Amino acid sequence: MNYWIIVPAAGAGRRFGSETPKQYLPLLDSTVIQCTLNRLSLLDNICKIIVPINPDDLQAQTLSYTHPEKLQFVAGGVERSDSVLAGLNIIRDRAQDDDWVLVHDVARPCVRLSDIRQLIETLSEDEVGGVLANQVRDTIKQSVEHSFRVSSSLTRNQLWQALTPQMFRFGVLYQALNRAKKYKVSVTDESAAIEALGYQPLLVLGAYDNIKITYPEDLALADYLLRQQV
Repeated sequence: MNYWIIVPAAGAGRRFGSETPKQYLPLLDSTVIQCTLNRLSLLDNICKIIVPINPDDLQAQTLSYTHPEKLQFVAGGVERSDSVLAGLNIIRDRAQDDDWVLVHDVARPCVRLSDIRQLIETLSEDEVGGVLANQVRDTIKQSVEHSFRVSSSLTRNQLWQALTPQMFRFGVLYQALNRAKKYKVSVTDESAAIEALGYQPLLVLGAYDNIKITYPEDLALADYLLRQQV
């Protein structure tokens, strides 16, 4: 059984509001992308960490990494799903259908290795796969369409916040993303593509400090959390 990791890193991070893509913003003594890839490189039994980047990106491969031999940079796509599919195409000749592929956000440098190992152990015998997730703790409101008025309050005991990594069998994930591309179905994560095939991915509880850097205040929080984890 082989394990592969794909870390899509071709995005521009427009919501962050910086001219510099958020993966290259400073974090601790390096950058966001270095923190994330260096942490993932500590995992054992990983065949390769595939990193789809913008075809015009000249920075990623000039940075120093703890285990550069574990990394393979490839040209990514416009959307996240395009980049993940590009990563799958790179390993297509080496991977078996029942190999595992873990997809992780480059902007989640705080993911705990213990959570990833728990994800792998929990899903080891699963036919499809699943995702790290948090149970929603706050009351969630649904708004009226095109309005800031509340239309209803959602029952939170069945609501989960999807995290990464998301881990699926190579064959199923490859089929799901190709189908989404063919029929122009917008999918915001790998689980959504899998769900569109009629599967029900397993939810695996992860730590609440596995935050995604999306806005400027998230960068300061990630810095704090990483210092607490050391």
